[in-house]
Amino acid sequence: MLQVKNLTLHHLKDLKKIVENLSFTVNPGEKVAIIGEEGNGKSTLLKWMLRDTSIDSYIQAEGELMNQFSRTVYLPQSLPQKFEDMTIDEYFFGQADVMDIDYQMLYQLVGQLGFDADRLTSTQKLNSLSGGEKIKVQLLKALATDPDLLLLDEPSNDLDLDTVQWLEHFIKSTPLTVVFISHDESLLAATATKVIQLELLQHKTIPVATVSNLSYKEYIEQKESRFEHQSQVASKQREEHQKQMEKYRQIESSVHHDQATISRQDPAGGRLLKKKMHVVKSMGKRFDREKENFEDIPIKEDAILVKFSNTKPLPANKTILHLEDESVKLGEKVLADSLNLLVKSPQKIGIIGQNGVGKSTLLKQLWTELSQRTDIAAGYMPQNYADYLNMDETPVEFLSETGDSEERTQVMTYLGSMRFTPDEMNHPIRSLSGGQQAKLLLLKIDLSGQNVLLLDEPTRNFSPLSQPELRKLFKHFEGSILTISHDRMFLEEVCDQVYELKKDGFARVEI
Repeated sequence: MLQVKNLTLHHLKDLKKIVENLSFTVNPGEKVAIIGEEGNGKSTLLKWMLRDTSIDSYIQAEGELMNQFSRTVYLPQSLPQKFEDMTIDEYFFGQADVMDIDYQMLYQLVGQLGFDADRLTSTQKLNSLSGGEKIKVQLLKALATDPDLLLLDEPSNDLDLDTVQWLEHFIKSTPLTVVFISHDESLLAATATKVIQLELLQHKTIPVATVSNLSYKEYIEQKESRFEHQSQVASKQREEHQKQMEKYRQIESSVHHDQATISRQDPAGGRLLKKKMHVVKSMGKRFDREKENFEDIPIKEDAILVKFSNTKPLPANKTILHLEDESVKLGEKVLADSLNLLVKSPQKIGIIGQNGVGKSTLLKQLWTELSQRTDIAAGYMPQNYADYLNMDETPVEFLSETGDSEERTQVMTYLGSMRFTPDEMNHPIRSLSGGQQAKLLLLKIDLSGQNVLLLDEPTRNFSPLSQPELRKLFKHFEGSILTISHDRMFLEEVCDQVYELKKDGFARVEI
């Protein structure tokens, strides 16, 4: 069992609370999902549960932690820098923790995750692996140490569809206790038995944590139902109060008028009016007391307000992309060849494929070509945002074209609609969370009127509660989209067609 009692997390930089008085228990065998928008403290919470002292440089934590599990293993959101220059062989066989690894279990897991066993002794550097392969090697090593508690930070990020489905089955069926952060709604719906939601309401000033012993689907349904009910009750109370106050003000005004016009020769009438005014004032005080007991108007984290309203129209059936026997290369190595694909506006095409087959490399190649064309306005959301963003710029600088005050005001208004605080608007992009950087790219698409989008895992840094709106946004995008994704709901709802990239070309698939 693991217990957290009265945890409060402050940012040391501005002393802003991101978590306040959070208490929960993780029982053996539970699958606990931590959800919330980027920047709400999910990864920090996981590291605090691990007793990771690296957070001490930016977080002040107050609270109690009791962990009775015998072995806790943590899978970070990205490969730690210290492993980047290691070979795969060194990572598995050359570390101090080599005695902790059950190698029989490791080789069993290798087959399940679709990772070539011969590569375990490879001299290939970890930093040359695809994003999905980096996740796989970390997951393999973590599971092979025979833990009883797994802490997983976005474990499905960058995994191919087959491995995501394997991960989903594993989390659901394993007797191990799993606490995980995820944005993948399908994964959450299939696996979570408890949900912890971290929110920052009212422009990120009020931390709210909810702990629910329900499945993800039940939690969302209950949350929406409770929100609607509370909204209706609160609205009705205020509507009735408004009617009462209008009636009260009419009576009060009438009594005031009578007092002002009554003759001094009628002292008895004056005394009656004075008593009547006393009754009226008492009525007003009673209405004020009733207002204090009203149901609070429920609030949500602000919605994403980008609407892609500036998209430049494309002629119907305009040829956007026509690949004929093309290939994908990484240096001199051919990853895939015999690629044939025709994309016409306003088609939205999804691409899936095994990790390492060259999906991201292909998209980069296509971006290089399409960005030079003048008959379309191409936009790009890479898997690694640093490939496109200047991390030393501020969000305002990134989105500004002319730099004049009117444009700056418009840019800051847009940023505000995406939940950026004034400080965040003027901090370097590198200091922002992955979700905030992704939102910058969405704003750039809108402000630039881009009509052909190349998207590499566009949902990977958004909260699961933002996903429905994000899918709707891209579904109704008036231009064309070519996207890499392992998000099943995104592929189903947004894409007209889905193709699997294989070594010998594209194959049409049904999701």
